[in-house]
Amino acid sequence: MDHTLQNTHVKLLAFDLLSLTPTPDPATFSRSGKLLSRAEIVGTITSRDHKPSKFIKFTVDDGTGCVPCVLWLNHLTSLYLPRRDPSTVRLIAGVATDFAAKIKIGLVARVRGRIASYRGDVQIMASDVVIERDPNMEVLHWLDCLRLARKRYDVVVNKS
Repeated sequence: MDHTLQNTHVKLLAFDLLSLTPTPDPATFSRSGKLLSRAEIVGTITSRDHKPSKFIKFTVDDGTGCVPCVLWLNHLTSLYLPRRDPSTVRLIAGVATDFAAKIKIGLVARVRGRIASYRGDVQIMASDVVIERDPNMEVLHWLDCLRLARKRYDVVVNKS
C-alpha cells in the first residue's frame, strides 16, 4: 500500500469518499492502493442535529452524494483530552463551539477532518468547518477533485 497521502487532507467528492475501502487499521481507508486518513469536502449543509456540549452531526451534499459529518463539542468533559494542557483544551473547545454556531442548513461549507467509520458507514470527524461565501467554490472543488484524481490519486506507480 502507498502511504504518501495518509496524513494529507485529500480533496474528494462525496461519491469517492463514500466508496472508500476500509483497511484492517480502523484509522485508514484505501483508494486505488493508496491509504487515506483525512479528507476535505465542499457542499451544501442539508441536515443538522445539535446535542449541546456533546456534538453536532450534519450532512454535506455536493451533488454526488451526502456525507455525514460529526463535530465533537465535549472537549471540556472528555476523558481523553485531560492529558493535554488545560489552556490548549479550552482553545480547542472554543474553536469547535465557533464552528458549530456557523453550521446552518442551506449554507455551502468546506469540511476537513479525519475519515472514520460509524456502524459501517463512512463519515468525517470534522476538525475545520468553513462557510464559503462564494457559491462557485463548490464547482472549483469539483474541478480540483477531478484534476487531483487523474494526476495524483488514481495514478498507479509501477515498482520494477
